[in-house]
Amino acid sequence: MKTNFKTIGLLLFAITTLVSCDNSDESDNNNSILPPTAAAFKGITEKGIKRNTQNFTVTAGNGVVSFTSAKGVKVNINGDCLTKNGVAVTGAVNIEYIELFDKGNMLVTNKPTMGLTADGKKNLLISGGEFFIKATQGGVELQTSCYMNMLVPATLTDGVDNAMTLWTGAINEAGELAWREAKGGADGGNGKGGVQGEGNNYYVTFGNFGWTNVDRFYSDPRPKTTILVDVPEGFDNNNSAVYLSYDGEGTNALAKLDTYTAAGLFSEHYGQIPIGLACHVIFATEDNGQWRYAIKGVTVAAGDIYTFTLAETTVGTEAQLIAAVNAIQ
Repeated sequence: MKTNFKTIGLLLFAITTLVSCDNSDESDNNNSILPPTAAAFKGITEKGIKRNTQNFTVTAGNGVVSFTSAKGVKVNINGDCLTKNGVAVTGAVNIEYIELFDKGNMLVTNKPTMGLTADGKKNLLISGGEFFIKATQGGVELQTSCYMNMLVPATLTDGVDNAMTLWTGAINEAGELAWREAKGGADGGNGKGGVQGEGNNYYVTFGNFGWTNVDRFYSDPRPKTTILVDVPEGFDNNNSAVYLSYDGEGTNALAKLDTYTAAGLFSEHYGQIPIGLACHVIFATEDNGQWRYAIKGVTVAAGDIYTFTLAETTVGTEAQLIAAVNAIQ
């Protein structure tokens, strides 16, 4: 009997020791994680862009040419209007095309739906699709002197919303995309182009290559606030990012905390976050070629500060991150 008690005691001691070692190892592993370089973080985003890029070849000089994307968007370009350095082109033209309809792919490409308001602030946009088109011949970018148009199936955008308008995107020196509503002449044509919902489709007309978006501003009458997010030591706005997914807005909207304070906190400094908003805060960075991320559900109170620790993060593939983000309701 004494031998049995002794054996049981030794087993309990061994189990306790193993558990203790496991916790210590987990802590050590978290403490030994090195933050990625800015180049590594940029690189994983560029992988997301490359994976979302579709390539087509059309022929210039024979009138209107068309191609249909993987998701069924039909794009029409007048090949007679294409120029290279001001000179009309003919023959084969290469087209690079990107379409983003969900917040998971918006995140891995760093293409959130944040639109500039009339007073220069940024607010969340509800998107009917983000699109990028680039035409080249012999490695040289082409321009167009005519309007282009797209037919976008509304099944990709949760149905037709007649409040949607045309937006154009510009990449700043930091590589961040900002959306501006297309006004008269802003899209390179004689008017503003536009978006028309009809039947089961959006008909989109625009005049420039580059980024185009079908959007409307998110609207919420509640008082607004600014929130702050604290991320793990060694991570900042150069090697990581923080995004917001608003609950109840489907998969086609993604906000970003696009400023970084002197105190080392991510911020939406325009004060546009509704108090009482149920949302999910997403921390994302790179880890040895994969994504390290954490997703936290919160209800916004005035002046909130949210904190992420390394222990809360998960390392996964791009597909796993996209699925996790798109699963947010």
